[in-house]
Amino acid sequence: MPPVLAVVDKEGNYEGVLARRWIMRSKNLDPSVTKVETLMRPAPAVKEEESVSRAASLMIESNIRELPVFNGDKLAGVISDEDIIHGVVMTEWGNTKIEEIMFEKPFVVEEDDSVGNVLSLFRTQEISHAPVVKVGKPVGMVSIQDIIDNFFQPTKRRKRGERIGEKTDVLSAPVKNIMSTPLITVSPGTSLRDAEKKMHDFNVSSLVIVREGKVIGIVVKRDFLELIAQPEMERPMLTVQFSVKDLKINEVQRNLIIKNFDSFRKRYEKALELGTLFVHIKTHGTNFKGEPLVYCRLNLRTVKGSFFSSAEGWGPEETFRLALDRIEKQVLRSKGFEKDPEFARTYLRRIYFPSTDF
Repeated sequence: MPPVLAVVDKEGNYEGVLARRWIMRSKNLDPSVTKVETLMRPAPAVKEEESVSRAASLMIESNIRELPVFNGDKLAGVISDEDIIHGVVMTEWGNTKIEEIMFEKPFVVEEDDSVGNVLSLFRTQEISHAPVVKVGKPVGMVSIQDIIDNFFQPTKRRKRGERIGEKTDVLSAPVKNIMSTPLITVSPGTSLRDAEKKMHDFNVSSLVIVREGKVIGIVVKRDFLELIAQPEMERPMLTVQFSVKDLKINEVQRNLIIKNFDSFRKRYEKALELGTLFVHIKTHGTNFKGEPLVYCRLNLRTVKGSFFSSAEGWGPEETFRLALDRIEKQVLRSKGFEKDPEFARTYLRRIYFPSTDF
């Protein structure tokens, strides 16, 4: 049961990959007539001599978690996100506590919240998982795939004679009807090595971090990948990595985005030391005078801590600038900067006197 297959043409040339989960999720397709090319994706290739950081970076950029590995021009094998994560946590890095990489204070939903409300939360916050709670206690997990599997790709067809008006409004159904149980949790002191093993043993892509019965954080596989994708530790610099979905960014817009980031980097690179700004930009598909409504999510991971922000706006460069401003305010409020006179002045100027030069 390999998780992914490489797809080649009649001459044996690499074309793309086909993941097992893509087939399992294609419930509305007739497997007797559906061709492989319908579900395959053109995944970027990795060379055997390239680092796992490079492979993790390509997975993030392409949103594909299984990549072909080449020895010269010959297809040598396939590497998955699980392969990379498992390999890296078996090193000394695996002793790191999960609380050091978790997303703190994650969004949670009540078990009686509607599926429609959860979908709205996933869309606006650009997340794919949320712990489900009952009177503050975690009782399950809901993901975008749970919603797709239960409502948008039903395994049963409507029975003959059943009227459309008699069907339940799926978006008003309570999330407790589709959540996954039991909830897989770990304590904040759990090592990354033990956390990865638990994800593998229970075949889950996320873990909830609980302290005294309360949800305090969440970790998904992408969090592991983002850390692994960071540059080598001996390169003391801030870098940026983009993931763009359903949106074309022209050269002018890209240059403005890079210019904003370079300005941020000059101000904070020395203080933050090593780090990577992960940028995810997508369109909500709504246009206004030719400009797409854009959602931008930023995740700045540094040796001094992690910072998260998001923004919506018209046009990618303006939305990125707004999200970056929010990241900068978080950086200036963090413990590493609050007592530094130089950054205290910057904080006051950015937060309270944006138009004042002092």
